[in-house]
Amino acid sequence: MTKQERADFIVKRLEELYPETPIPLDHSDPYTLLVAVLLSAQCTDVRVNQVTPALFKLADSPHKMMHVAVEDIKAIIRPCGLSPRKSKAISELSRILVERYGGEVPADFDALEELPGVGHKTASVVMAQAFGVPAFPVDTHIHRLAKRWRLSPGKNVVETERYLKRLMPREKWNKLHLQIIFYGREYCTARGGCDGSVCEICSTVNGS
Repeated sequence: MTKQERADFIVKRLEELYPETPIPLDHSDPYTLLVAVLLSAQCTDVRVNQVTPALFKLADSPHKMMHVAVEDIKAIIRPCGLSPRKSKAISELSRILVERYGGEVPADFDALEELPGVGHKTASVVMAQAFGVPAFPVDTHIHRLAKRWRLSPGKNVVETERYLKRLMPREKWNKLHLQIIFYGREYCTARGGCDGSVCEICSTVNGS
């Protein structure tokens, strides 16, 4: 298989396996999605979904959150890890959203990436899932699978994102990012699930 043939097979098989792609982070609007994605850094989606109900009960909008003490935010989100940094970022980005954007999350990559605690991957998730703008958020899990499936020789997530965007149809980017995550969790885990030859996609694209 050529690299493009591998990509085409993967797109087709993932669509068969995961025709529906519910967003794994519970949220009600772009702001709560933004906060949830920020919290998910180095934390599981399951843990984030356990923590956010209490946080959003306390404050579910930038206007409310900016008035909550950082220590109170930190106490709630502690199970997610990195709570000192994340609580400060949530407080500061909420204030910025109110002061610069009228309390709305901007549908703009550059504006999002300027917010405290928001990197390119977080901005890409929000643009894709909250606003439907084509994006291909690449985390360490997608980076690992892209290398395992010989789609990208990229040394980091930024390079891998560029390779995947060239190989995959633009109109499928938003869905594919979730489909790859779902597949990796179910069939091609980092440890104990597949060593690059066991699961269906690995065995097909790697010629095993």
